[in-house]
Amino acid sequence: MKEELLFCPLGGAGEIGMNMNLYAYGNSDNQKWIIVDVGVTFADDTTPGIDLIYADPGFIVSRKENLLGIILTHAHEDHIGAITYVWPSLKCKIFATPFTASLVIEKFKEKKIDISNYIQIVQLNGKIDLNPFKIEYVTLTHSIIEPNGLKIETPAGKIFHTGDWKCDPDPLIGEKINSEKLKKIGDEGILSMVCDSTNVFSIGRSGSESDVRKNLIKIIERLKKRIIITSFASNVARMESAFVAAENCNRKISLVGRSMHRIYKAAKNCGYLKNVHEPIDLKEAKNMSKDKIIFLCTGSQGEPMGALNRIANNIHPDVYIEKGDAVIFSSKIIPGNVRKHYNLHNKLIKDGIEVISEETEFVHVSGHPNREDLKDMYNWIKPKSLIPVHGEHRHMKEQINFAKEMKIKYPVFVENGDIVKLYPGDKPDVYDKAPSGRLFVDGVIPTSEDSNSIKERKNIANNGFLGITILVSSKGEIKNEPKVVLYGLPVLEKDDFIFEIQKEILNVAKTFSLNNIKHEENLIETLKKTSRKYSKEKTGKKPLTNINIVRI
Repeated sequence: MKEELLFCPLGGAGEIGMNMNLYAYGNSDNQKWIIVDVGVTFADDTTPGIDLIYADPGFIVSRKENLLGIILTHAHEDHIGAITYVWPSLKCKIFATPFTASLVIEKFKEKKIDISNYIQIVQLNGKIDLNPFKIEYVTLTHSIIEPNGLKIETPAGKIFHTGDWKCDPDPLIGEKINSEKLKKIGDEGILSMVCDSTNVFSIGRSGSESDVRKNLIKIIERLKKRIIITSFASNVARMESAFVAAENCNRKISLVGRSMHRIYKAAKNCGYLKNVHEPIDLKEAKNMSKDKIIFLCTGSQGEPMGALNRIANNIHPDVYIEKGDAVIFSSKIIPGNVRKHYNLHNKLIKDGIEVISEETEFVHVSGHPNREDLKDMYNWIKPKSLIPVHGEHRHMKEQINFAKEMKIKYPVFVENGDIVKLYPGDKPDVYDKAPSGRLFVDGVIPTSEDSNSIKERKNIANNGFLGITILVSSKGEIKNEPKVVLYGLPVLEKDDFIFEIQKEILNVAKTFSLNNIKHEENLIETLKKTSRKYSKEKTGKKPLTNINIVRI
């Protein structure tokens, strides 16, 4: 049998987030696999009680005997956030550069899992040999330190997997993109480039962290009040810019939120943030004059439990904000977080807080490539084929169109689960489909989207809850009135509603022999239907209904 080179996204093709990509080489009897990234996406209001969602790894779990390892491109949550949920089913090696590795190790420590024998730290621009894959890390620029593209060499040809990237001419932390190195990679001949699609609709270039720093300094110089800056904690260059701007204006920085402290500590341990003053403790910051302190905090997306939301609602134990103070949103709004973000934004303005965001001032640049950046990468790598990932369908389709403009011979549109045969054949194409889907982290339990817990919670959220308890004596007689509790039902006269539903319940119960336990299941189902029908008539809602028959 002839060897094949395959690519299969399990997540991240059709959405921004939840990135999980598979590569395979070998014949059908002996294919070796690698995973590139294991990320999460964030739930919205349609799934109450769910925070994280990740790609169902079942397809690769069934092939774990032939899995050579997980290769991580960088430390954003949409690329590493699911690793503690997926790895225990795989027990394979993990490869990452120092900063990413430090955050991954901390994640496993929180779960009390020791991965010291499995994780391998790869130096920047380092190489790993996972026969038949030879993988070279290629340091790029992004909105986090140590972002990497991957040159994946196989006996069938070479692939360039970009990961997340942009062309930042002055990234502040780390080196700028080595275009000469990328040109050499392109000159070697690239069978396919798997590329970030996030900003394909954005004209021009994505901009530089250096320019954001200059403008943050100008803004902070003019503000003579308490300042809160909120940003993605993972953007270490932006974090450093906050420190530099504070020092320039004779202010101190205090970090607010677990993620800020975690990223700061990891960056320091990996040799970054060497030239900034230590942040001061929140307890000390409380006693400082408002024109001498800047709070750098999490919660830029309006997350209910984010530090900024708690500050805005006066429930943070150490930081408060008042009329005349200023909040700088040095971040963009992630799709899905628009409502939460603007609710917070509007509350701050209503309370007399000055709000500065990318809508009003230059305080943020994206970490993803705009069209001119993409054009550079296409010209450097010169791939035979292009596979867009890291985007919604509209982003990926537009990158297919862009690839055609750039004279890429074989652009391939994929969705999660599509298996692309890159070799052999005259041109790559989707030739099979792997099982794919999503798993929802419900509390600490991964579960499917159609699980009972999620269905019931959606039902309660939409229709309310009705609970009925009936006490039955040893003689089969109902004792007292049925106990009725209700939540989330639009009932104007609660006592009247309960009185009437009790009558309905008793009327139904009389038609059953309560001495016969075998009839109990039928009775419960009949009472459910009766109760829900009554509720529908009176409130327009059919609540989730629970009937308890207690024999005494």
